[in-house]
Amino acid sequence: MIEAAKSRDLQTTIRVGKGGLSESVVNEVNDQLGSRPLVKIKLNRGVAGEKYARLTIIAEIEEKTNSHAIFVRGNVAVLWRR
Repeated sequence: MIEAAKSRDLQTTIRVGKGGLSESVVNEVNDQLGSRPLVKIKLNRGVAGEKYARLTIIAEIEEKTNSHAIFVRGNVAVLWRR
């Protein structure tokens, strides 16, 4: 599973833009995790400039979607739900 999460072949399916983490983003993550094992999210640079802010947003997504970030690098996170 970790190898698949690190793969460059896994396409980003959700982007968190300048509007930040909205309810529609959370709903989309939930929908996608219901139909596939991994979801790749990219945070636009304007959303979270500092590492702490990025990790806070990712943690909030994990909490609201009952998922786990199994891979995080820079502005990209891959989420997984059992």
